[in-house]
Amino acid sequence: MADAFTGDRITLKDLGFYGYHGVFAEEAKLGQRFFVDLELGTDLTAPATTDDLNTGISYADIYDVVKAAFETERMQLIEAVANNIVEALFKAFGGVDWIIIRLRKPEAPIAMVGGEAAIELHRTRVTS
Repeated sequence: MADAFTGDRITLKDLGFYGYHGVFAEEAKLGQRFFVDLELGTDLTAPATTDDLNTGISYADIYDVVKAAFETERMQLIEAVANNIVEALFKAFGGVDWIIIRLRKPEAPIAMVGGEAAIELHRTRVTS
């Protein structure tokens, strides 16, 4: 079986948001920083050959969808937040076939000297 996550892609990294997601009461009250890295699998032949934004997907539009999905509802798990973002992106952009999203929580309330807690989801568009 061929790898579903190959081919052309749009990549956005280090999209920063401030949110109130998390299990603990302090997270709901104080909030914290989150960072999103995305890869969206889509055919980039048309924008590459025409140099016309209207034939592709605007990075600004992707950001707007991610921001709205991130801020819509407070959730306990970053896995659920990431899934909401994926669903919103598939809904907004019909030409996206697959998405890899990493949601990073650099100030997770756990005892770690450095680094961050993060999850990564790999999703392909479900067609019916």
